Amino acid sequence: MRARPATGLSDHFATNTALPTMRITRRLEFDAGHRIPNHLSQCRHLHGHRYALEVTLGGSVIDAAGRPDDGMVMDFSEVKAIAKQHVVDAWDHAFLVWRGDEAIASFLAGLPDHKTVVLDAVPTAENLARIAFSILDPLYRDSYGNHLHLERIRLYETPNCWADATREDLA
Repeated sequence: MRARPATGLSDHFATNTALPTMRITRRLEFDAGHRIPNHLSQCRHLHGHRYALEVTLGGSVIDAAGRPDDGMVMDFSEVKAIAKQHVVDAWDHAFLVWRGDEAIASFLAGLPDHKTVVLDAVPTAENLARIAFSILDPLYRDSYGNHLHLERIRLYETPNCWADATREDLA
């Protein structure tokens, strides 16, 4: 490990032989419609949300003098780029429909150029968090060689309601 000046936070690095494992989180937002077909309240109707997706990654802090990512777990812009390309761009301004919701899936299929995402599960916050985790997990894993791994996807359906998907929960 290279020497670091012994001031402030750097004192930790000067006296320890390994850089710490840390967690970082990047938040992205998107708008999408859905319905919960068998729900007993208003959620059974077609409606939409301003979703927020939080991607939390864990890994060792990179110790590589001169690299632009020195001192980072992963550059936040790259966390965003991967989640945006593989989840947010696909779901933003789309209608998320469960394959088993045949009436709505059929209706949406008949709309020319409509952005519809057909899912194998009812599009609850819990299922969407789980699906996002399964999409993103292999894309982040060890991409920096610093034992990087996806720890959690938190999907906000509203500012007060969210679901967390973690590796432990999905194992």
